[in-house]
Amino acid sequence: MPSIYDSGLDRNPANHQSLTPLTYLERAAAAYPDQVAIIHGSRHVTYRDFWRRSRQLAAALAAQGIGKGDTVTVMLSNTQPMLEAHFGVPMVKAVLHSLNTRLDAPVIAFQIDHAESKIVIVDREFSGVMKQALALAKHKPLVIDYDDLEYPDDAPYPKGERIGTLDYEEFVASGDPDFAWSMPDDEWDAIALNYTSGTTGNPKGVVYHHRGAALMAYTNTIHAGMGKFPVYLWTLPMFHCNGWCFPWTLAVQAGTHVCLRWVRSKAMYDAIADHGVTHLCGAPIVMSLLINAKDDEKREFPQTVTFNTAAAPPPEAVLAGMADAGFAVTHLYGLTETYGPAVVNEWHSEWDALPAAERTAKKARQGVRYAALEGLTVMDPETMQRTPADGATIGEVMFRGNIVMKGYLKNKPASDEAFAGGWFHSGDLGVMHSDGYIQLKDRSKDIIISGGENISSIEVEDALYKHPAVASCAVVARPDEKWGETPVAYVELKPGRSATEEEILEHCRALLARFKIPKAIIFAEIPKTSTGKIQKFRLREMAKTL
Repeated sequence: MPSIYDSGLDRNPANHQSLTPLTYLERAAAAYPDQVAIIHGSRHVTYRDFWRRSRQLAAALAAQGIGKGDTVTVMLSNTQPMLEAHFGVPMVKAVLHSLNTRLDAPVIAFQIDHAESKIVIVDREFSGVMKQALALAKHKPLVIDYDDLEYPDDAPYPKGERIGTLDYEEFVASGDPDFAWSMPDDEWDAIALNYTSGTTGNPKGVVYHHRGAALMAYTNTIHAGMGKFPVYLWTLPMFHCNGWCFPWTLAVQAGTHVCLRWVRSKAMYDAIADHGVTHLCGAPIVMSLLINAKDDEKREFPQTVTFNTAAAPPPEAVLAGMADAGFAVTHLYGLTETYGPAVVNEWHSEWDALPAAERTAKKARQGVRYAALEGLTVMDPETMQRTPADGATIGEVMFRGNIVMKGYLKNKPASDEAFAGGWFHSGDLGVMHSDGYIQLKDRSKDIIISGGENISSIEVEDALYKHPAVASCAVVARPDEKWGETPVAYVELKPGRSATEEEILEHCRALLARFKIPKAIIFAEIPKTSTGKIQKFRLREMAKTL
């Protein structure tokens, strides 16, 4: 029998609209038209103009026949066009596909073909590799060049030739500023496509929907502590999980995007001091650049800057260095499949009074679910039973909720496997503590099984980071005839510091059980992705030759 609350109380346009982040920009432009939305070099763009240009981009795309379900691919730095694409592309119900700017031509070609890209917008800095990729790709999209006149020479690589048939600025100018953009037909409709790193085989295409993007934008303001008119510095690549959805987030509180083509110490300090930056996100390498900057690169600033990081828990020394430099670090955790970070280490003020070792242990935990995530747990992936909340029993970290991806593009078997049992299987191994906070122990593929004993590479890395000379480290398995595999550690030392292999091993002996101590310490530069993640698959290959 239907409920009395269902009878005659139907959805209609007056009481039900699809969730989408597009309305946030519309509202910000109406409420704060003169507020600065984007700072890109000498250019200051108001919300009125941000909204106008986004609609012009949408109109120009529509004139090229772009519509629902079409893929628009961009290969751009953290620049104004990247922000405009986050609104203009979905305004015509198309899907934004942001390419990692560090990819090589074959991988780019694979993604263009797999996504069936109709249009590619490419910064001239990347035109060389894009030209190679387009020659390899079966799909032949319309190519639009972007020439960043604000930073004509300020980029890691020199500008390449124009490879497109249209210029971005001319393309946008051709669009109607009063274009009647479209709400999504359904909030489940795709808004963005992001590819996993693809360390083994071809990368998987992670599909985001409007509902998830809208909710993530809201929840970012909560967990990043964004009040009215925040000033956000773009150190996190916008191609990475759509910049953790912050391109959409800033419009909620009418904040200012400060663009940065590439990350350097002086440029960051100048932006923070000159523009009053209040928030930024980034990998540990960004923290390292900030606290290890030369004195003549640093600038003083009166505000405390919130720094969101989502990699391994920062060592206590790094957190102290960031605090001394004027930054408050918030530790997050998530995956591409969860729109970026979806777990936060919610800090309790009373924990500040704990002894150093206990405080460090609290900071090492990933935390609790975001407000927009409905479920976060640790389970046995075979039985789908929750592990005891004892801080010791290892299981797989699993997510459930509206900020979990729609699925993998054209890969139903992978989607079904990822969602088995009604939960998203992260592939990360962790424990649940008695207070509901989770803590990662390893990726399932990174657990080292030595003589039948499980060794957490994260635990060994935590011990290494406690050595005062260690700047960065990674522990991987090396094949061993007797034990099956044993741990080896790759270590980068801090500038001006020195340590021998024996000194590092002696340090580990004081902190770890004997079977967990690395069998070798290799001092070498550690390979990382463009977003600062350590590429352990490369280290595992290197370890095989030791």
